Amino acid sequence: MAEEAVIYRSDHVLEYPYVRSVGPVVGAFLTGLRDGKVVGIRGTGGRVIVPPTEYDPETGEETGGVVEVGPEGTVTTWSWVGHPQPKHPLQEPFAWVLVQFDGADTSFLHVLPAASPDEVSTGMRVRPQFAPEDERVGHVKDISHFVAAGGGA
Repeated sequence: MAEEAVIYRSDHVLEYPYVRSVGPVVGAFLTGLRDGKVVGIRGTGGRVIVPPTEYDPETGEETGGVVEVGPEGTVTTWSWVGHPQPKHPLQEPFAWVLVQFDGADTSFLHVLPAASPDEVSTGMRVRPQFAPEDERVGHVKDISHFVAAGGGA
C-alpha cells in the first residue's frame, strides 16, 4: 500500500521593499511639497515637466533648472471612482485627475474628492490641498488632495 502524500500549504506574499535615493531633481520636487509648493524641471525646448524627471521623457536629454509652478492648475482629464477600494488614497467617492499646473507643460496625477461625477469636469480649475505643515515629510502625500480653485478644504 502506497503512503498518502501530505500536502503542506502556506500563504506567501512576495515583496521587494527598497529604499531609493531621490537625487537633486526628485529631491527638489519632494522638498517643494514639504514646503507647500510645487516645482517642475525644464526639459527640451524649455518645456516644464511636473513631476520632474532627470531626463526628458520625449527626447531622453538631461533636464535642468527647477521651476516653481501653480499653485493652481487645470484638470486635463479624469476618471470617476464611486466605490473606492481599500488601497485607494481616499475611502469616499473621488476622481483621479490629471492636473496641468499653471506654468507646466505636463500633467500630474492625484485625487479630487467629489460627491458625484457631476462635480468634476475637464477644464475645471483646481489647487492642491496640502497636509498640515507639521505633518509634511517630503512625500507626494504632502498634497492630501485637490479642491476646486476658490473652494474650501
